[in-house]
Amino acid sequence: MLQTILLVLHVLVAIGLITFILLQQGKGANTGAAFGAGASGTVFGARGASSFMSRTTAVLAVIFFANCLLLAFLAAQQKKTVSLADQIAAQVPAVSAPATTDAAKAAAKEAPAAPAAAPQPADLPQIPPAKP
Repeated sequence: MLQTILLVLHVLVAIGLITFILLQQGKGANTGAAFGAGASGTVFGARGASSFMSRTTAVLAVIFFANCLLLAFLAAQQKKTVSLADQIAAQVPAVSAPATTDAAKAAAKEAPAAPAAAPQPADLPQIPPAKP
């Protein structure tokens, strides 16, 4: 439950961080002030937006990195999970030898045995024995 809350907070902080970074003006944005495009009519004042935006970005960045470390710590503390194949292998008992019954033994005695060496057809060429 805690991990889910931290993950949602992580996503929201990441979206806020991206938004505040994209809203900030670059260093070259003040060159227009020399030609009469001053920033006196802005919402935060001539210099207020810069410090507000940069402080908010810094706070969000600290929260983001602290949340990253906390999520990594919680993930490391979790119980190690076993793969599904290992779980199934642990549940199925190992069979050491096939079960034999009296009927299986009787059927094995009645079944004809395979010849020791199968005769080769006459139309195939004979392979010479390998030389040691």
